[in-house]
Amino acid sequence: MSTITKRDLVIKISDKVGLTQREVFETIEHLITEITDSLSSGDEVVFRNFGTFQTTVNKPKIGRNPKRPEVAIRIPARRVVKFKSGKNLKEMVEDSTDLLSKD
Repeated sequence: MSTITKRDLVIKISDKVGLTQREVFETIEHLITEITDSLSSGDEVVFRNFGTFQTTVNKPKIGRNPKRPEVAIRIPARRVVKFKSGKNLKEMVEDSTDLLSKD
């Protein structure tokens, strides 16, 4: 498996749709900004058949430092982003069994 960066996406999309790489980069930046702003406002971001981004609150808890387990550390409650994949994405990932057979 390899890592796809934002730059890789810009190049691929630019080649497919015929826009300049700068236009594609700016569009992706605007998309990320809008998603981030919506999530920080507490809204869900839904891409039908792809997935849903939403925020949830993790409860406060007590943690332990593995190097000093006798010391309890209070971990405060915090908001985190969760992603729930949509039906089409789940199906496409499940159908990609060729990755599993390479072992």
